[in-house]
Amino acid sequence: MSVLVAVLVVLAGEAQPGSATPALLEDGVVAPKAKPLALLQQPGDEVRLSNETTITRIAASIKATPIRVQPSGGARRMTLTRFVSASKTIAIYGVLRARMDDARRKWLQIRVPGRPNGRMGWALSTAFTPMVVVRTQLVVDRGALRAALYRSGRQIWSARVAVGKAGTRTPRGHYFIDRGEGAIFGPVYGPNIFFTTAYSSLPDWPGGGIVGIHGTNQPGLVPGRPSHGCIRLRNSDIKRLARLMPVGTPLLIR
Repeated sequence: MSVLVAVLVVLAGEAQPGSATPALLEDGVVAPKAKPLALLQQPGDEVRLSNETTITRIAASIKATPIRVQPSGGARRMTLTRFVSASKTIAIYGVLRARMDDARRKWLQIRVPGRPNGRMGWALSTAFTPMVVVRTQLVVDRGALRAALYRSGRQIWSARVAVGKAGTRTPRGHYFIDRGEGAIFGPVYGPNIFFTTAYSSLPDWPGGGIVGIHGTNQPGLVPGRPSHGCIRLRNSDIKRLARLMPVGTPLLIR
């Protein structure tokens, strides 16, 4: 994960005010070469930063700060940003929008990892590293038992998958890939595993019920619905995915 830290620090241009480029749009959001926070000039200004398909901005937390239900210091607090994710790596936040409040503070709308799934909130931009743009998206279709990886809207990988069984279904929603590893748990989980920000319906499951994407030592169960919420792939497929999908990729489970 040190590589991710380096990327977040080196690509620092996005968060620096005073060097705004024209607010060019690409696929409905502020284009990657623009300086989105510098575009916020007046209270009430708001810009869309991610569509979570072709352009997604991510950032890591640099200090604990309240996440609120609205972009206002007086809004109800949901939780705090954190440095380390539930999968024991740098906590990555997907950044959806930016807004300037009446006090001219700049807020980021983020996807909030943790239970319950699907939360979004607002936190001050000063609590995050500069934003990095990700062009990939992973889509898992539970009905078709298939996953596909896209880069800039073009499919570059697909495979059959196994998902959660009745009672422990793989949760629908928008999530992120926040960690990737090799064969850290032995052959049961195959040669690679990705940890996501999605949670299964098993609160006492090791690791807090994190939904993983991993290989298997039972390829005959793929495709199918045998798991406790994780997404299983044949080992050859997860190896190919590991070469193509960066940490920070948005994940859509439908």
